[in-house]
Amino acid sequence: MAERETRSWSLATAREIAVEVRRITAGAVAEVDALEVRRGEIGGDDKAAHVALGQELARAVAGWVRAMEALGVEVKGRWLVDFDNGRGYYCWRWPEEQLEYFHGYDEGFAGRVRIQ
Repeated sequence: MAERETRSWSLATAREIAVEVRRITAGAVAEVDALEVRRGEIGGDDKAAHVALGQELARAVAGWVRAMEALGVEVKGRWLVDFDNGRGYYCWRWPEEQLEYFHGYDEGFAGRVRIQ
């Protein structure tokens, strides 16, 4: 499998795209939340229904991942994306309103700091 070309984001461009990231993520979160509520309403004996809903959940999250990748951002976890800027990552996760954090390549999410 060929490795994708890494995009280098300016802060201004990343913040512009983050608006779309948030919009798409809000829809995916609502869809997944609704599916999880349905799964909770199914009786424990209905294995087929649990499996079907599990597949729907997986499809919903996979659709979100594809949408994020189409925008050129890196998915780092469920509802968590990074924008590579050549020195590290601008980092966003649901439900943050804006792109406000950065971390280096080695620090990861736990080492993120607010952008000055």
